[in-house]
Amino acid sequence: MKKCKRHLQSGAPQPTKGSLGHPICVWCTGFSRSSLVWRTTMMIIAAWNETALSESPNRGCNMYDWRKLSQKQRCDLLAWRRRMRYPWHSPQHRTCEHGVYHITASCYEHNPIIGNSPARMADFATTLADCINAYASNIHAWCVLPNHYHVLISTAEVIALIGALGKMHGRTSFAWNGVDVLRGQQVWCKAVERGIRSDRHHWATMNYVHNNPVHHGYTRYWQEWPYSSASDYLASVGIAEAQRIWNEYPVLDYGKGWDDTEM
Repeated sequence: MKKCKRHLQSGAPQPTKGSLGHPICVWCTGFSRSSLVWRTTMMIIAAWNETALSESPNRGCNMYDWRKLSQKQRCDLLAWRRRMRYPWHSPQHRTCEHGVYHITASCYEHNPIIGNSPARMADFATTLADCINAYASNIHAWCVLPNHYHVLISTAEVIALIGALGKMHGRTSFAWNGVDVLRGQQVWCKAVERGIRSDRHHWATMNYVHNNPVHHGYTRYWQEWPYSSASDYLASVGIAEAQRIWNEYPVLDYGKGWDDTEM
């Protein structure tokens, strides 16, 4: 299959035609987006890529299961990620159609390193806001907890933002390990973004972010937690409207498997 000009400019690897281990690149189909052939091709590609992803040896596992895998399972998983051309251990980053994302990152093994002191929590909240503001057109909600954080943002530069968060993680790791006399300690796991798919998903995520301190048992009410946008949100929309949104867009089991209560 010949690479098109756009594919060449992207620097992306050429997919292997006919191999389920390599999702097809839509840039190389050569069809007009308005044509029936294009729409049919897109349906085939979606089904093909779904089949490839379903072959993952870690399907159904969450990000914390690596330590529980046997050596053979780890080798199988790494081999699959190489076939899919994913980073070996890092999450696969993707852009979404609406440009709204829920981004979260946790301290390694959920150790409460951010929460070493109230001063560190407050300083990190400012550092996080500065980092995100450089790339986001709107910060809809945010929350910093002792061992992880959540933000709900609009951005057209999510990949660049994830890179900037990684650099910020490096700077804070170095500073905190110096203060804690734990040079070399791993502080962070990499940030993960989830594209917001709909208005319902957006509002459920808004509720989830603001409710996170309650979810993890740090406080009884949103506005009691000083390291979040909850108080500003309540002041903006009012208690009655916030209650309506909470009832209409419940969080249900949001976060199950990757942000459980005990984490």
